[in-house]
Amino acid sequence: MSTDLKSPESTQSGPPSDKLDASVLIVAGVVVLGAIMSILDITVVSVGLKTFQTVFDATAAQVAWTMTGYTLALASVIPMTGWAADRFGTKRLYLVALVLFAAGSALCATATSLEMLVGFRVLQGLGGGMLMPLGMTILTRAAGPERVGRVMAVLGIPMLLGPIFGPILGGWLIDAASWHWIFLINVPIGVVAVVYAAMALPKDDVQPSESFDFIGMLLLSPGLAAFLYGVSSIPEAGTVLDGRVLGWMAAGVVLIVAFVPWALRPDNIHPLVDLRLFKNKAMTVAVIAMALFAIAFFGASLLFPLYFQEVRGESALDAGLLLAPQGLGAMLTMPIAGILADRIGPGKVVIVGIVVDTIGMGLFTQLGADTSYGYIIGALVVMGLGMGATMMPIMSAALATLTDHSIARGSTLMNITQQVAASIGTALFSVLLTNGLTGNRDIAVAGALGQARQQGPGAVAAVLQKLGLSPADVHAVVQHALHDMGAAFANVFVVATILIACCLIPAFFLPRRKPDHAVDPAAMMGH
Repeated sequence: MSTDLKSPESTQSGPPSDKLDASVLIVAGVVVLGAIMSILDITVVSVGLKTFQTVFDATAAQVAWTMTGYTLALASVIPMTGWAADRFGTKRLYLVALVLFAAGSALCATATSLEMLVGFRVLQGLGGGMLMPLGMTILTRAAGPERVGRVMAVLGIPMLLGPIFGPILGGWLIDAASWHWIFLINVPIGVVAVVYAAMALPKDDVQPSESFDFIGMLLLSPGLAAFLYGVSSIPEAGTVLDGRVLGWMAAGVVLIVAFVPWALRPDNIHPLVDLRLFKNKAMTVAVIAMALFAIAFFGASLLFPLYFQEVRGESALDAGLLLAPQGLGAMLTMPIAGILADRIGPGKVVIVGIVVDTIGMGLFTQLGADTSYGYIIGALVVMGLGMGATMMPIMSAALATLTDHSIARGSTLMNITQQVAASIGTALFSVLLTNGLTGNRDIAVAGALGQARQQGPGAVAAVLQKLGLSPADVHAVVQHALHDMGAAFANVFVVATILIACCLIPAFFLPRRKPDHAVDPAAMMGH
């Protein structure tokens, strides 16, 4: 194809430039477009859960399957992505992922029942699960190891901004149009992304010699899905000791543990996920750092919109707008962090980022029901500055030392780590917050009154009579409830702060100088 792009290393003599040239930026645009679709979709749909309850006459637990089904599909398909990229080529597979995601989005908008919606969300997840690991592989191969920090910074923009602007977009689409549009908006973006990718990505040049690890797939994909299903059931159950939670998590762990010796067998040349990558110290340390950071970051991301909506009474749209300063902070440091990670090694950058992030998260331990928005916005900016210097430099630390053949497997491993850790973090912080709110009489009364107000004055009077309260007592009860809710959020942020600070331990062992290893440019162009 005449529009195929060549790596600058293939046309230049001498050392490669460390700047991102036009060809790399064009490829980056393809990947970022796919990442925006995938990541925005998760947060946009989360805003529509209450609407789904009304439209489909379902409970909160039932509509939660629109999120759980998507997550389980992601977990199932990510392990196969590394093998499929090596077997069929990254361009072909990326186009398939985009088509699956866009088709799933269009079908979601046509759903007439909750069961149909969940089924189509699974189809979406199969495409979405491949987009991020494939995107990392494509970008790393296009830029080379000496610029991996920069390209990871580019890819990090939608990863950090998606959770912030997703609620804004979702709230606006539901208010201005209907819930169908939170899915339909992906269709034109998907069409543009498919055309863009077909024109801009280099041709695949693969020698399909690798056999597929069927036994590994039968162990790892169901194992991850079962484990994450158990984890995602924790908030509904209220405890990790629930029988269903333990059963599914145990089944998942058994399958995952069984996968380990199978993947490490000497005669298993091409395991589904290459655990031998853990022989690479930088990869091992990066996986540990990513796991801790994702638990704390994605867990805390759940708390911010809940605080704004439940304690401060903001709408979903306003809550999303209030989170924007965090994204602005990340945008300031992310490009700088990418350049520094390439020049001085990611270790120093990540350590500074985690320290700043810990300070920002620590500010939220002082949160209350009437904390000034100036204080909250300032703390969010500080957190954003730290996040921008943390997540993607950790990714670049893992991928910069890999050979070309290992890049797809490495990005798959990092994405599995991030997905599992994010699910654990979301469940952990949901339970911590729920337990902090449970048993508080004022919060229970305020919640009952809030539901009664939606039904009319008669329902409110009935609740007051049942609880033995007069109308004059309502204000005091609500104020006490808000105060206690603010304190509950602050207590959970203490845990988040400790977890973020713990990331300093593995960060200390990340490379603190420019990687010596370089990918052979000729080998890079083999894909």
